Amino acid sequence: MNVLFLHSSSDLYGASKILLTIVRILKKNGHTPIVVLSEEGPLSEQLTTEGIEVIFIRLGIIRRKYFSAKGIANRFIIGYKAVHSLLKIAKEKKVDIIYSNTLGVITGIFAAKKLHLRHIWHVHEIIENPSIFSWLLSKLLLKSNQIIVVSNAVQQYWSKFIPAQKLQLIYNGIDYSPFLSPSSKLRTELNLPNNQLIVGMIGRVHFWKGQDYFLRIAGQLTKTYPNIVFVMIGDAFKGYEFLYKKIETIIQQEAIEHKVFNLGYRNDVHELIQNIDILIVPSIHQDPFPTVILEAMAAEKLVIATNIGGAKEMIIPDETGILIPPDDVNESCKKILPLLSNDNKRLILGKLAKEYVLKNFSLLAFEEKIIKLFS
Repeated sequence: MNVLFLHSSSDLYGASKILLTIVRILKKNGHTPIVVLSEEGPLSEQLTTEGIEVIFIRLGIIRRKYFSAKGIANRFIIGYKAVHSLLKIAKEKKVDIIYSNTLGVITGIFAAKKLHLRHIWHVHEIIENPSIFSWLLSKLLLKSNQIIVVSNAVQQYWSKFIPAQKLQLIYNGIDYSPFLSPSSKLRTELNLPNNQLIVGMIGRVHFWKGQDYFLRIAGQLTKTYPNIVFVMIGDAFKGYEFLYKKIETIIQQEAIEHKVFNLGYRNDVHELIQNIDILIVPSIHQDPFPTVILEAMAAEKLVIATNIGGAKEMIIPDETGILIPPDDVNESCKKILPLLSNDNKRLILGKLAKEYVLKNFSLLAFEEKIIKLFS
């Protein structure tokens, strides 16, 4: 079976990692995946290395920066051209299924309907604002043959627009092996002593990901517990680079310039995460299913996440991690501070987290559900 995959970016963050995992699963099981991306990047490089065909066309990806009359016109023109390109590719490659990964890719549904092909849409997002945009997207989703959602939080949100029976929940599963081997790379790179606590954040730089919140928490924790540093890993989408200035401003306001290492995008997260003592996932809006939580739990790290979105389905509070409010620095610090000096508690929570994630979010279970879906 030939499957045409469409994806919204060529990075290697959460949704891209899941696409890569699915492509590998299908290839291993005798299918032929073909991936269409708008640009080159770490994902396309990895796919090419693994012998997966990658085709580049401008897919007319939908992002918030296009929410204007000019932006909508731009997306319409590029999207129209993209559909025609996809029709040509699908015919040439004798495609059986078109798979759209993330709601940023809307051109796949038009191509699939034009060619009367089966369409699968993998939904990783909760789009609360603007509500009219969610309503419009739901009309397109209804045209898809199958809709995969990555968490109960995503399912509950979209069931306001779409019959619940049309939404199939499949929790993400990834290859955890890279996160199981110890590494001292981060401490060596930053020249940090073994007794210095490292608190990390890994994720795209975006309004709702909570970099601001993370830094406000960092400023408060540093006042009480000085033997600590904070590491930020991740970059911004093109067009959102102005957020870096805001990050720098908050670092200055909190007077933590000497405490924060902003490493930007890294492709060696599996090594760096080994030296992080605590991972904070400080999303201030619903994060559908942060894959980085699975990665950190597999690496036996204490994960502290805001109690919204998919994190509540991944963490058992005070057993496999800690949940904090998304809008209260003082309350969050009250929950975090006792753990900074309690090495034993962190280790226990980390070990329980590893056991839990390997049992409940296994790659094998994910593979079985994906194979069944494509069958």
